[in-house]
Amino acid sequence: MAKFKGAIVVDTEKCKGCGLCVVSCPTSVIELARGVNGKGYHYAHMANPDACIGCSSCGLVCPDTVITVYRAKAS
Repeated sequence: MAKFKGAIVVDTEKCKGCGLCVVSCPTSVIELARGVNGKGYHYAHMANPDACIGCSSCGLVCPDTVITVYRAKAS
């Protein structure tokens, strides 16, 4: 079975900090930031980038579609 390496990019200014991506991540990569964006929301970010497998669970559950997922075969 091929292993995959992933990464996410969050549009932090549009993220409302609902936390759905945090609970949907099977590898606990995402958490809400301590800081806030321009609208006062704690936005999602990658807390453990090395664990991301690019499964896209976070992007699929995001109600505001602010998460872009990248996936590549690990070498």
